[in-house]
Amino acid sequence: MIATLAHYIDLIAKIVEVIGVLIIFFGLLFAFYRGIRLTGGFNHKTYIEIRQTVGKSILLGLEVLIAADIMATVVTEPMLRSVLVLGCIVLIRTFLSLSLQVELEGKFPWQNKNTALKQEPKTAQMDEL
Repeated sequence: MIATLAHYIDLIAKIVEVIGVLIIFFGLLFAFYRGIRLTGGFNHKTYIEIRQTVGKSILLGLEVLIAADIMATVVTEPMLRSVLVLGCIVLIRTFLSLSLQVELEGKFPWQNKNTALKQEPKTAQMDEL
């Protein structure tokens, strides 16, 4: 019975991994569609719109992939190696998620809006260059 349950959890984890990859893929396609449709052609605004939408889809896909990794690790025997591998994967994906969020929003998640607004003019000046 435990082996059957482990098999189904492993299958669910693989399905969730596929869902995570599909989120990133379709998010990329949607970003190009939305960027071109909203801005009416390829220009700087199109680039910004596509970049923001792709970043958001990558963030969502990474979160789903982290969930799949956790599910897959629960099924395996609790060995130090599997826990360390999961820890490294989650650490890398969390760092990527944090980096993307800072890139998209211009602030760390724990910063309030007032702190981010003080830094915004510098970012706007760099975007114009």
